[in-house]
Amino acid sequence: IKKFIDDRPVSAPAVPQRLVLSPSPPHPIFKVDFFPSAINVSCDCGGTPKVSFSRHSDICFAFTIDTPIHISSQTTTSLIMDLDQPMGMAPLMGSARTGATILCCNCGAPIDGTSSAGALCYDCIKSTVDISQGIQREATLHFCKDCDRWLLPPASWVTAAPESRELLSLCLKRLRNLGKVRITDARFIWTEPHSRRIKVQVTVQDQVADGVLMQQSFEVTYVVASQQCKDCAKSYTANVWRAAVQVRQKVTHKRTFLFLEQLILKHQAHRDAINIKEEKDGIDFYFAQKNQAEAFISFLKSVVPVLTKESRHLISADTHTGNKSYKYNYSVEIVPVCRDDLVALPLKLAKSIGNISPLVLCHRIGTSVNLLDPNTLQTAEVSADIYWRAPFHPLAGTPDLVEFIVMDIEPTGVRKGKWLLSEVQVARASDLGVNDNVYFTRTHLGQLLRAGDSVLGYMLEGTNFNSDDLEAIAASKAYGSMIPDVILVKKHFPNRRRNRKRNWKLKRMAKDEGELLPKDKDQAKMDAEYEMFLRDVEEDEELRAALALYKNSLKTKREADAMSIADTDMMTEAEEDGPKISMDELLDDFEEMEIKDKE
Repeated sequence: IKKFIDDRPVSAPAVPQRLVLSPSPPHPIFKVDFFPSAINVSCDCGGTPKVSFSRHSDICFAFTIDTPIHISSQTTTSLIMDLDQPMGMAPLMGSARTGATILCCNCGAPIDGTSSAGALCYDCIKSTVDISQGIQREATLHFCKDCDRWLLPPASWVTAAPESRELLSLCLKRLRNLGKVRITDARFIWTEPHSRRIKVQVTVQDQVADGVLMQQSFEVTYVVASQQCKDCAKSYTANVWRAAVQVRQKVTHKRTFLFLEQLILKHQAHRDAINIKEEKDGIDFYFAQKNQAEAFISFLKSVVPVLTKESRHLISADTHTGNKSYKYNYSVEIVPVCRDDLVALPLKLAKSIGNISPLVLCHRIGTSVNLLDPNTLQTAEVSADIYWRAPFHPLAGTPDLVEFIVMDIEPTGVRKGKWLLSEVQVARASDLGVNDNVYFTRTHLGQLLRAGDSVLGYMLEGTNFNSDDLEAIAASKAYGSMIPDVILVKKHFPNRRRNRKRNWKLKRMAKDEGELLPKDKDQAKMDAEYEMFLRDVEEDEELRAALALYKNSLKTKREADAMSIADTDMMTEAEEDGPKISMDELLDDFEEMEIKDKE
């Protein structure tokens, strides 16, 4: 018993001070007393019991009490264990407790036998046990260069940025037998961008023995292979579209399409289109699914007033199952009224939208047509539903604008937003030095115009308009005498050069021109319309707020290389007038950014 107590470790758990075994009467009671150096067993039967011990481990033992006691067969025996306050086993004087130390069966290093797994030390376990066995160290990822998406087997394509959580999840899903262990950590390891390799460090954890966990880290290398997805493959194949959206506007210019193009680019509404084809009166968008075309039409309705029509064409039909395949065509017609157009409203319509004067200007195109009366600054809106119930066409457009010179201007004090109602005296620029014709009118541009400025407007006197609505206005008693000779539209900057270098630019949408290649005359007209649209962007802050303008890096490079230009060129640049866009309003074009190594 003394040797057993001396071999007990210091960290042994506390044992009871006394253990009482009390069978039911008339059986005797046994008392087991634990002392620091001995164990005493006594019995109230008057005899001396015979005690034998058996040791199971360093902290567990059992003893057997053998004494001749008569137990009746009709009596039920029960044992009751009463535990007193716990008391730790104190070490003997002059002796220290030590753990059970064994030798590793592989390398012979001393280890603690109480926590060893298979009699192996930690280093031997690491060298002999591989919990990552069966997990592949190399895999292949398929990447589509056209749409920048990754293949998620079997047939799904997902979008994931480099070193993102989505890409890390995709990498882990590509590994076999990874579900047999527990993943504790996973992270990317930097690789060269042009190496077409992705490295991931994975840390896993698993149980190698009873109560023994092992953690191990390993690297997995992924090879990035190029593969074209089905959607991109369809975009390069003719007649594979399922739905087509034909956007049209029956006007002689494409200024509205230029504005619509910038809105589409800003909101990425064309990302699902497999092909974009430019037609004579508009643009066709082709989609692989019907719901994608419907989503694009919903976007068009949210930015411009349109009228839509749907038709479908049967491609194939299965008589056994009743399944049919269709191709869908959507016709989207934009209202033919554009910004800065002169409009003659029907008298009934003018009275129904706020009793506005029927001769108005279109100052904005949004979800509805916004009209302005330059004589009173009264505004009105014509929604798409109201317009298509009673459609009307503009009297004149921007190609019919005439340049005038402001001779005198006097504000009336009536202000509405950015507009100031003023009385102005103008003369046609082509009449200066020829005649003395002067025209008096009211304008909403009183805040912008000064004497001597140039302004563009519509000349109504002596102009023949083939319009029944204008004739009805002239014949009416209420509005016949209110038709002005001149209607001014916007300020003009004659000293602004046509193809001047701007510090900003707009992105263009990649379109397939097909067989409609523009001629030289048509190309010059398209360039003039685009230049006019760029000037509108410079002059109108509200229009700029709806678009995405980018910094022109080419212009910056040219300015850096052209420091030694002639003085005459500098004078020409200084004399140029016109509004300019601040650099704070511009965005960085990441497509043109280049990473260069420092020398």
